[in-house]
Amino acid sequence: MIDIKDKIAELLSGQVEDLTKEEIKGMIEVPQDKANGDYAFPCFRLARTLHKAPPLIAQDIAAGINGDPVFEKVEQVNAYVNMFISKAEFSEITLEAAQKDDFGSSDEGKGKTVIVEYSSPNIAKPFHIGHIRTTIIGDSIYRLYDILGYKVERLNHLGDYGTQFGKMIVAYKKWGNAEELEKDPIKYLLYLYTKFHKEAEEDETLDDQAREAFVKLEAGEEEEVRLWKWFSDLSLKEFNRVYDMLDISFDEYDGESFYSDKMQRFIDELRDKGLMHESRGANVVDLEEYGLGTALITKSDGSTLYCTRDIATAVYRKEHYDFYKNIYVVATQQNLYFKQLKMILKLLGYEWEKDCIHVPFGMVSLENGHILSTRGGNVVFLEDVLNNAVDKTKEIIREKNPDASEEHVDEVAKEVGIGAVKFQELSNNRIKDYTFTWDKVLNFDGETGPYVQYTHARCASVLRKAGEETVKKAEAVDELDLSYISGENAYELVKLLYVFPEVIRDAAYKYEPSILTRHIIDIAQSYNRFYHDEHILTDNEDEKLAKVALTIAAKNVIKTGLSLLGIKAPDRM
Repeated sequence: MIDIKDKIAELLSGQVEDLTKEEIKGMIEVPQDKANGDYAFPCFRLARTLHKAPPLIAQDIAAGINGDPVFEKVEQVNAYVNMFISKAEFSEITLEAAQKDDFGSSDEGKGKTVIVEYSSPNIAKPFHIGHIRTTIIGDSIYRLYDILGYKVERLNHLGDYGTQFGKMIVAYKKWGNAEELEKDPIKYLLYLYTKFHKEAEEDETLDDQAREAFVKLEAGEEEEVRLWKWFSDLSLKEFNRVYDMLDISFDEYDGESFYSDKMQRFIDELRDKGLMHESRGANVVDLEEYGLGTALITKSDGSTLYCTRDIATAVYRKEHYDFYKNIYVVATQQNLYFKQLKMILKLLGYEWEKDCIHVPFGMVSLENGHILSTRGGNVVFLEDVLNNAVDKTKEIIREKNPDASEEHVDEVAKEVGIGAVKFQELSNNRIKDYTFTWDKVLNFDGETGPYVQYTHARCASVLRKAGEETVKKAEAVDELDLSYISGENAYELVKLLYVFPEVIRDAAYKYEPSILTRHIIDIAQSYNRFYHDEHILTDNEDEKLAKVALTIAAKNVIKTGLSLLGIKAPDRM
């Protein structure tokens, strides 16, 4: 697609010899007041080199570029050159590009590998509503980088190691039942985990037994390894059922245990470089001079911690993938931890630590004000949320369309219900904390996923009514009379479609899917205003073709936008 700003910069460079085309492009502004044009060029900076008043410079430049077909008109206002783009020209450039399936994609990431680590639930614990943020935000970040041409590795760094497994092993040996575990693995493991913590309040020796069990696990003791592997396999089977519902998959499931034989190298390196010392029997790295406290490397019993494993993980990823970026989608609670991890990598001499990016997000709390807690059994299972969303959607579809087939209702309910949950997550700025409420998650009115999906279905309905022959003609954009795309709502929609590729870049490089979500809402609202205020399938063939072409483009961009959020775009609702 032709870059309008680039085109303007090229024209202006013929008038301004002292600045490069890129410098000129960087100076071009988009006026807040539409009365001042679509683009404006300020001339203050040129006064020093041209020895001329800025308004006079602006007057000369305006006269020099006026008449180019890209402009409807060019005006000099004080020190500014105000440029109004030809609506027909702009519409043709935009619609021709926006109708294509690859609109918004680029090859700017070619040859660069981006790792996105997300979801990463703990084995033997529930996949609860608290995991939804990392899972869905991470998946969207993967999709955003993928469309920009990067080679993206989706990693699920499972929490499958640590003292908590010592607790699970002890709990199972004391109170476990194999039949109950196989029947409902996650809920039964949650029961054992909760029971362990309640019993540990009365019997302090249980924590010591758990630490001993984990040390045995690290040492490869047969019984501990067998139980750990059993818990892991059952848990992953349960997790994958939820991932299937969410239409989310991963390239690797290398959990913390994968790096258990790779840590000693870095423990030795920290010691050899004088970065690690003993404190109360534990090994630590003192980061106080950097304002980052103290980082634990090994406990007094010799067992390892998150930091030990994450040092090994980061180095393995660099050596194995040679990443351009190594992105961790992990809650804000771990901000200090990731600063510590990066500082340790830097002190070890790994200059690429700057390419390890922590993407934090806010926490989820329940309506009663309690934070989700696995220890206390205070969880809302993610699978229950998704099933409830689908069931609620079925009720709404049946109310609005009682004659719909059961097969159609089931298919759309899944796409819309799960889409509603995803969209609600991704429409909020990721850094903000929020309270989980059923009413908000299952609200199908206003600026929601179902509203955007319905707009896509509305576009599809218009195209079905237009007929295949009309749609085919409307796809030949360069042969259409686009002067009919002149109404305020129609042209506003064209402008929103035009900036879609830039919105994708902005969302990707800021790791903020809500930027894209907001833009898709704007496109949906704009199309609906256009739909209500203008007659699309008119008797005037030329006008109809122009407006159908705009509908094709809007439908395509909405579909692409939703796909970057991991949401389906049904043609019928």
